[in-house]
Amino acid sequence: MVEVKNLTKRYGTKTAIEQISFTVEPGKIYGLLGPNGAGKSTTMNIMTGYLAASEGEVKIDGHDIFRDSIAAKKNIGYLPEIPPLYMDMTVEEYLKFVAELKGIPKKQRIDEVIDVLEKTQTTTVCQKLIRNLSKGYRQRVGLAQALLGNPKVIILDEPTVGLDPKQITEVRELIRSLKEDHAVILSSHILSEISEVCDHVFIISQGHLVLSDTTANLPLHLKESQRICITGCGDLEAAKCALQSLNEVSSVTGEVLEGDEVSLEVVAATKEDIRAQVSKTLGTLGFAILEMKEVGQSLEDVFLEMTADTYASDADDEMDEEEDAADASDM
Repeated sequence: MVEVKNLTKRYGTKTAIEQISFTVEPGKIYGLLGPNGAGKSTTMNIMTGYLAASEGEVKIDGHDIFRDSIAAKKNIGYLPEIPPLYMDMTVEEYLKFVAELKGIPKKQRIDEVIDVLEKTQTTTVCQKLIRNLSKGYRQRVGLAQALLGNPKVIILDEPTVGLDPKQITEVRELIRSLKEDHAVILSSHILSEISEVCDHVFIISQGHLVLSDTTANLPLHLKESQRICITGCGDLEAAKCALQSLNEVSSVTGEVLEGDEVSLEVVAATKEDIRAQVSKTLGTLGFAILEMKEVGQSLEDVFLEMTADTYASDADDEMDEEEDAADASDM
């Protein structure tokens, strides 16, 4: 549905993104992540035809966004972070206006508007001025305009920013429903949102695509090995000693809890699953395992590890600025 190949954008001597390539398939929601200034907005603006690329190509349903922009843009629905709404129009007037701008045939416009009103659950407010709507409903109207024309690709930039918890839940449910008929690309700073909504994640750091994988596979990209937390009854020191002697174990820590219970945290030496070996070893000691659970790794862990260079360079820049300021004050 979407093919991005070797996409590069330069502003003079500064390179915003470099050699970015990925594909987007229908029926899935893709999360686009990256620190501020990583190149997310640049990538989305090029994909939607708002910005030219220095190198590379973008194809939307087989149409080149640069050489065949009209056909390509017909297949794109875009919701920027600040929806392009006209506050003095009613919802219905605005959507009819957008339908006309998108070149939807006059005979189809009413049906199209009714369809997107129903999909975004804004039918009840269609006669209200947009200025009188809550931010949650304005966001829904922004989604409605993106859906007009039934584009095959929906691109959403921070669709839940500034919404209250109830509105966030409602908009996320709406986004999930979109993948039935569209390929969806979602940019967000809310990592939990990406984890909950997206099937696949792209992480951009310093203008480069550093990770592309399914949400379920993200923990596999962590350098950190498996960690297991155990609660049980037995000799703490004997358990620690026995587990530490295993080649599969990197480290063991533990403490005594209330009563006869103790807790252990075991870190594997590799990424292999060590739970069976740990259980067998503790069993030979007569150590009763009350609970054993693997400490799951979150998207936050993956994100921080994949973008560590960005934050390291930011810290270096801040130190350089401080040193320059100090030098200036000494002069």
